[in-house]
Amino acid sequence: MTGVRNPPDAVRGAGALAQVTLALGAGGTPTAEDLRDAVKYTLYLLTGHHPGHAVEVRIPPIAAVGILPGPRHRRGTPPAVVETDPMTWCALAVGLRTWSAAVADGSVRASGARSDLSGLLPLAVMP
Repeated sequence: MTGVRNPPDAVRGAGALAQVTLALGAGGTPTAEDLRDAVKYTLYLLTGHHPGHAVEVRIPPIAAVGILPGPRHRRGTPPAVVETDPMTWCALAVGLRTWSAAVADGSVRASGARSDLSGLLPLAVMP
């Protein structure tokens, strides 16, 4: 896992998340820098609220983190994996998309007994 090793700058992360939210809400495309910073910031928030290693959350090519209490997985594919693209992740994190809709249309691939993150999202609701 590449993870979010260092805490992102909260002001930059929140600002990037606001810019991404505005772009997604308007049907536009955020800048690559804002998208990267917003993903890292939201993953940092997720790991802060739900620490652990039982579920791997992958947002390629930006980062992957472990969340939720449970055994640490060291080799091969973890028993619970969630993977999605950066724009879908940000939309889920701020409540612009629902977990069930993203899973249903294939934007989120979730496998394993604890991979349903619907109770953990959205992380931050932007006005």
